[in-house]
Amino acid sequence: MLTKRIIPCLDVKDGMTVKGVNFESLREAGDAVALAERYAREGADELVFLDITATLEKRSTFTEMVRRVAFALNIPFTVGGGISRVEDVSRLLSAGADKTSINSAAVKNPPLITELANEFGSQCVVVAIDVRQTEPQGAWNVVINAGKQETAWEALAWAKEVESLGAGEILLTSMDNDGTKSGFALEITRRIAQSVNIPVIASGGAGTMQHFSDVLRDDAGCGAADAALAASLFHFGELEIPVLKRFLQGEGLAMRIV
Repeated sequence: MLTKRIIPCLDVKDGMTVKGVNFESLREAGDAVALAERYAREGADELVFLDITATLEKRSTFTEMVRRVAFALNIPFTVGGGISRVEDVSRLLSAGADKTSINSAAVKNPPLITELANEFGSQCVVVAIDVRQTEPQGAWNVVINAGKQETAWEALAWAKEVESLGAGEILLTSMDNDGTKSGFALEITRRIAQSVNIPVIASGGAGTMQHFSDVLRDDAGCGAADAALAASLFHFGELEIPVLKRFLQGEGLAMRIV
């Protein structure tokens, strides 16, 4: 049985971790480096860092923070935000990141996925896919630019496409569920996880330990994801990673316990 992963996500703005609801109404959640160190101690399997401003003038500051985090951590971490060139990935990997995540740039320039996979290896290329349901029980479509721009891609079709182009992992976020604590989007997560041969990280909507179990289990009606990502639950102390992992272990899921 493959071990499932629990991944805290740190959305970083000006060196601070922030969190909102449906990608809006951001509030500060603490120093990014300090939070990263805490999560590593508590048994997080990986970390995701997203530079949500990613403007050119701030990239050097963010790169230095990545370097500080890499020095302090002993678990893998993925860095994303504003990546659109081979040079961006090279800069972040040189600073100590293990993987990089691309989102809008991948939709706008799909060959970039192959270019990065050829240059650095598929294991370094995570494609983040943000999706929104068009209406209740309707199609799931891909959105970009922090959810502000619709695309022509249907979620499952785009997931299959990024795999074929060389992505090593998919980070799937439901914008409808993000920050709501109402649970992950199980149906689209399961459809994608069962249709591709690369790991799928589920994101958006975690509110209880049961929600994690639901999205990670492969039972009927569950999400079948390889990993689950959350932010505010961990940042504001509503859920502790060791407690969560023991619960999931009790649910029959294979977990790394520290």
